[in-house]
Amino acid sequence: MQNKPIRSPNELNTPFKTPARAPASTLKGRGTMWAVEHRFTTQSRTEFDDGWGTLQQDAEEIPSAPGTQIIEECARSILSSNDSPDIGFDLSINPYRGCEHGCIYCYARPTHSYLDLSPGLDFETRIVAKVNAAQRLREALQSKSFSPALLNIGSVTDAYQPAERRLGLTRAVIGVLNEARHPFAITTKGSLVERDLDLIAPAAAAQRAAVYVSITTLDPALARTLEPRATAPHRRLQTIRALTEAGVPVGVSVSPVIPFLNEPELEHILEAAQAAGARAAYSGVLRLPWEVNPLFQQWLQQHVPERAARIMARVRDMRGGQDNDSRFGSRMTGQGVWADLLRQRLAKACARLGLSSQRIVLDLSQFRPPALQPWQGELF
Repeated sequence: MQNKPIRSPNELNTPFKTPARAPASTLKGRGTMWAVEHRFTTQSRTEFDDGWGTLQQDAEEIPSAPGTQIIEECARSILSSNDSPDIGFDLSINPYRGCEHGCIYCYARPTHSYLDLSPGLDFETRIVAKVNAAQRLREALQSKSFSPALLNIGSVTDAYQPAERRLGLTRAVIGVLNEARHPFAITTKGSLVERDLDLIAPAAAAQRAAVYVSITTLDPALARTLEPRATAPHRRLQTIRALTEAGVPVGVSVSPVIPFLNEPELEHILEAAQAAGARAAYSGVLRLPWEVNPLFQQWLQQHVPERAARIMARVRDMRGGQDNDSRFGSRMTGQGVWADLLRQRLAKACARLGLSSQRIVLDLSQFRPPALQPWQGELF
């Protein structure tokens, strides 16, 4: 991985080169090579034949691997409140914007549009690191108006993506939460979470921490193209076991469920996670908001063209005939016969395996505001 810090805020607005069409080729280690235009783009590009075979040359050219750039940002705030009834927490912390895991289905990809960056290639190669995350969290918890609430780390982009190994922003955030005795849950695909067991395990022993490991598939070949830089499926199962053995309560997220792709694996994933020590489980169906829709459909044509039409037809069955449904109440679960069948399969498998369908209960009563600075003690 090539890390190139970009410190100037002006560089966030650097124009990116967007091809007029999706590239025909793929590249190992990247979810997409398509720098798809975002929805706020005011300019568009059109390909044309110049008579010298340029279009054919572009199609035959072997792409080079784009490096990863870390964009350092001083965030104004770090706590985000949740007003969605579909999500079981009130506050979230995301130390990073963009995610190098490169999951092609990621519903967070469109957030890069607000940076004037592509939700496609840029989302997984230009990672914004909120370098003052711990400081902003300390200030928020110190506020007299703050009251403890259910808090999730990594709800949008993975807090344990590769950049965390070097930057340690998530670890610093957990340190502040522990100092304040504020409970937290972590959602991740990254085995790097094991590095922070020295912080997570004591919090879990006090009923203040839980981890949810996302497992989309047990098939390593499918995982390499669907979520190319995320931890391998078998390694995630090892992480569940390591967390469980350290006394950390673990849940498994089988999300997103994609019909005719990873959907047949639902029960097998739950069985493997339960055998590794997971005690709770939930799942959500595929979402295709904004630019994720063309990116995902292009991925289908490249990797599973024989099933592409069938998959999208079933997705539309769940979404009232549309490619996506963003309404509260149905956006996470879908609607119709197939969505109902999925819910029944999940419920029956969880009942058979003894997996709870409820989020792991954490204790909010232990909270105390931290010192304004790490070196300041309490006055009384």
